[in-house]
Amino acid sequence: MSDTSGDKGLSDTQSLVVHTPAATAPRRGLLALSMALLALLVAGWSAWRSHLAERDRGASEAVAQLAAQVDTIVQGSEQRRRDLDGLRARFSDADTVNKGLREELFGLGERLRHVEDAVAHLAEQRLNGRDVLALNEAEFLLVQAQERLALFHDADAAIAAYRLADAALAAAEDPAFATVRRTIDAERAALEAARPADLRANFTAIERLRAELPALVAVPTAAPTAAAPSGWRAWLAPFVRISEVEASSDAQRDPGIAQGLIALDLRDAQAALLAGDAARYRAALDRARAGIAALPAGQTPAQQAALAAIDTLAGAPLAPALPELGSALKELRNLRATRALAAPAAAPVAAPTEHRS
Repeated sequence: MSDTSGDKGLSDTQSLVVHTPAATAPRRGLLALSMALLALLVAGWSAWRSHLAERDRGASEAVAQLAAQVDTIVQGSEQRRRDLDGLRARFSDADTVNKGLREELFGLGERLRHVEDAVAHLAEQRLNGRDVLALNEAEFLLVQAQERLALFHDADAAIAAYRLADAALAAAEDPAFATVRRTIDAERAALEAARPADLRANFTAIERLRAELPALVAVPTAAPTAAAPSGWRAWLAPFVRISEVEASSDAQRDPGIAQGLIALDLRDAQAALLAGDAARYRAALDRARAGIAALPAGQTPAQQAALAAIDTLAGAPLAPALPELGSALKELRNLRATRALAAPAAAPVAAPTEHRS
């Protein structure tokens, strides 16, 4: 369009020049040149404007394309940022889970160490519940043997209790109590060497004598016939009563009284036997022997056997010199107290500590 307009202007100028008078030809040439220059300037300006417009249009298109590309890049960047945030959240969650797992692992390690310490403590501690029970049983049996011997002089029961105490200590796994077992063996040997009379056998023998008393007591003989009364006795009978008094005791005149007295003496001997009273025991047997010997029927074989049995019972040592007990009990208590003081106190199992990374 700019080229056609320029050509049209040139043709008009030429027509003007053609029709201009000859006198004004130089001026017209200058005007035409000016107009041509003006037209060139207008054409150049139009071309420059067109060029600027094209350039602006191309620049706008380029800017639009750049803007579209920038928007695409921004959208991609936003998507990548969101993806990166998602990955960071996942990594954070994974880090939290790993941290929790690591803390649990550390807690399990602490618990495992506490369990190992507890197992080691149990392995080092020889006095477990069964050993403590065995030691308590042995101590109780030793106390019972000592009191039984002191109260009733029952050496057989004391020896049996010592055997049970030795068996209880043998069940304990601690070899430190072997010395207590040796002391128990020594005291038991001393008891067996000074064994007193068998209380059970003596008690049974006395009870047998009491059961045989009805057969030992003889039936009294018939009284002799009385002589014919004299005259003076018949005359004084309404005023004075004369009777003869025998020199024998009530026991000799009444077998029932004799049997009861002998039974009481034998029962007293049994009580003294259980109480360990040797003087009372022998005194009761002596009274029972005298009662049997004074029976009115004389010395029958049964009475002779009963007197021999009483002599045997009286001759047996009821309470000989018994050894002093208590050394094993004292040694056991001292050893238990020493080991209880030496054993460290069991520390309570602490909760696992948390490790923070």
